[in-house]
Amino acid sequence: MKPIIGISSSLNEHVLSVPTDYIQAITKFGGVPIILPNIEGDAIDCIVQLLDGLLLTGGGDIDPTLFNEEPHKNLGSITPERDEFEIAVIEKMLKLNKPILGICRGMQILNIAIGGDMYQDIYMQSQSNLLQHTQLAPRTHASHFVKVLKGSMLSDIVQLEKIKVNSFHHQAVREIPNNFKACAVASDGIIEAFESTVHSFVMGLQWHPECLLAKNDLASTAIFKSFILSCEK
Repeated sequence: MKPIIGISSSLNEHVLSVPTDYIQAITKFGGVPIILPNIEGDAIDCIVQLLDGLLLTGGGDIDPTLFNEEPHKNLGSITPERDEFEIAVIEKMLKLNKPILGICRGMQILNIAIGGDMYQDIYMQSQSNLLQHTQLAPRTHASHFVKVLKGSMLSDIVQLEKIKVNSFHHQAVREIPNNFKACAVASDGIIEAFESTVHSFVMGLQWHPECLLAKNDLASTAIFKSFILSCEK
C-alpha cells in the first residue's frame, strides 16, 4: 500500500487552495496526497487515523496570540481556523509518532504547536544584517545558501554541508523547545530548518523544496524521498 499523506490547505473567503507543486512532490515519490480541510471537532481524530504522514504547506501569517504576543505592525493576514486545525492535527500526529514535514509557514506552525515561538517580521525584529529572505526571483530559483549542521537527520539525508535554497518569507522560527533542534541556518543566523530528536521523522524547512524539484535539485529530492519512506514505515 502506498502511504497516505495529508496536505494542509490555505483558506481564503471559504475557498481551500493548495499549490499543485506539493501534490506532485508527494505523488512523484510514491505517496497518495489528500487535501485536508480546516475543520474542528472529532473529525480531526478520524483524519489523523487515516494518515501515514502530514505535509504542512506554506501560506499566510500566524496568529501571534498563539505564542502570547500582540500583533506586530508588519503582521500580514492570518487565518485562525487554519492555525487551530493544523495545531490540533500536529499534536495528534506527534502523539502517534507519525511523520511530519513542515514547509515555510508549515515549519513555523509546527514550532508553535510544540511550544516554540517566532519572529512576526524578521526585518523589524531580528538584530542581524539580514539576507533577502523574500526573493524576487522565480520560485524555482535557489537564491541563498544554508549551512546544514553536522550530526543532524537532515545532514544524513542530504549528505551535504551546504545547500542552496529559495526563500519566500518575512516570518521565521525564533526559539525551539526541548526535544527539537536546529539543523540548518542561513549565514545571517536565521533558522532554516529544525527537527525532532525523539520522533522518527519530524522536520521543518523554511524554504520550498517542492519548487526546486523542477530543477532536479538533489537535496530536495533526498528530503522528499526520505519523508515518503518514513511514512511507508
